Amino acid sequence: MPLSRLGALLLLAPSILLLVFVFLGPIGWFLVGSFAELGSLAEIWEETRAVVGSRAVALAIANTNWIALQVTFFVLLIGYPLAYALNRARGLAFSLIIIAIVLPYFTSVIVRTYAWMVILGRNGIINQMLLGLGIVSEPLELMYNRLGVVIGMTYVLLPYMVLTLYAAMKAVDPRLLQAAEGMGASRLGVFLRVFLPLTMHGVIAGSLIVFILAIGFFVTPALMGGPSDIMIAMLIEREIELTQNWPVAAMMTVVLLVVTLVLYAIYARFTGGRTGFAR
Repeated sequence: MPLSRLGALLLLAPSILLLVFVFLGPIGWFLVGSFAELGSLAEIWEETRAVVGSRAVALAIANTNWIALQVTFFVLLIGYPLAYALNRARGLAFSLIIIAIVLPYFTSVIVRTYAWMVILGRNGIINQMLLGLGIVSEPLELMYNRLGVVIGMTYVLLPYMVLTLYAAMKAVDPRLLQAAEGMGASRLGVFLRVFLPLTMHGVIAGSLIVFILAIGFFVTPALMGGPSDIMIAMLIEREIELTQNWPVAAMMTVVLLVVTLVLYAIYARFTGGRTGFAR
């Protein structure tokens, strides 16, 4: 093995060991221990068929994917203009935008979710403002429903989209935009026919990152969602904590893991195996 590869492997060794002990090891132990309770392969197969064909699981998977799609759409809708403004900003404006985007990311998801619960509650800031202005006669139901889940998840996942899009936009050669303007294209034409296509790989990468993270969300849907907003991660937690049916939880974990790996393979295909932050 060349010395350079050996050195790189030694540098990666702590990260690989950490990944094995805190991620792969616990997942492997959980799956092996859960499947061991069933015994034979025939029982495992029958339990798998029962779980996959279950109406509750099918509904949770459908809810999970639909919520993740909605969140991805709104994150992209909000994140693209923010990333564009960040790409155009300089000096103090750039610092203020990047701080506003990144700083909340270092706060716990639970804290941010509870903050939104205070804002969206029946006695929250938004309802009090609407009531005070006379726009509504009674508080709006902004929480414990799909709307609250989408708002909370969109806010939490927004930095991933913005930073991924910013990296893609930063890689666009400004001379290409100047050349398009010199050929007589309007600003809108330059954006739609030059800038947007050149950043489309960032849009795809950012959307896949957000969708992958969204399908495994637990805290925000559990705190801000209603009875009809059960996601697959919440169903797994219920099987482990309440019914203590580890084999069923293991089956649903495998389903979620397979979906995540397939989406990651698509993400790697569009990004050429690089992260969304690489130039």
